[in-house]
Amino acid sequence: MHRLDPAEAREHIDRIKRFRILVMGRANAGKTTILQRVCNTTDQPEIYNGKGKKVNATVLQGSLKRGYHSIDDELVFKSNPRFVFHDSCGFEAGSEQQFDMMKEFVMNRAKTVQLDKRIHAIWFCIPLHDSHRMVTAAEKKFFDECDTGHVPVIVLLTKRDTLALDAFMELIDDGLNEDDAMERAAEVEKRKLIECLEKVKGWLNKSRFPPHDYLPLTGMQEEVADCTTLLTYTANALNEEGLQQLLISTQQSNLGLCMEFAIMK
Repeated sequence: MHRLDPAEAREHIDRIKRFRILVMGRANAGKTTILQRVCNTTDQPEIYNGKGKKVNATVLQGSLKRGYHSIDDELVFKSNPRFVFHDSCGFEAGSEQQFDMMKEFVMNRAKTVQLDKRIHAIWFCIPLHDSHRMVTAAEKKFFDECDTGHVPVIVLLTKRDTLALDAFMELIDDGLNEDDAMERAAEVEKRKLIECLEKVKGWLNKSRFPPHDYLPLTGMQEEVADCTTLLTYTANALNEEGLQQLLISTQQSNLGLCMEFAIMK
């Protein structure tokens, strides 16, 4: 097989005009909200099938909410069409068939020679609102069985904001009044976040194909949420400078990200 030298590889990457991300995780993990914040919009995405034909969103809307759609579908936001997203809804329900379809998609799209179809990064969302089942059997199975090759997987700990209420209630249960509980809640929330992060790392770092990195997200329900850290983590995880530039080029208005990678004069 012909191996591309660095110059050829860069030339091939330069022909790719859109950055493609697979977003994984169970329903209600906050995936759509993250994508909206990254693309700076509150609109729903336009949906295209695997052949590039636009799908009637009103027909699919109910299915999307329940997670019934094809992983091949492309989700594109008008506000930033240089991003293409795929959503892996379905496999966490325990269906072997759904898992196999997801696995086949990941394996094929991570290594396809069609560079415009290749996924460049995977965001795996794990919500913190249910501390008793932060990592499900299906999620562990993904990291044990799915070799994503050079495509980095970043675990996003979502619904972090729910820890604030947990912290407040814990302090109330300890006998503090509301004012004192409010004052100390941030400190307890930080401790809870560290505990959750260590638990998830403990489970997933033992897997055959562990994540590249972990990132707790906060404030994603705010329309002005800052996604610079998420994009920086993603760019740092990429093993090709050309792919870093491709990602950064989708965010030219993000001064913090551009300065981070010194592409602004």
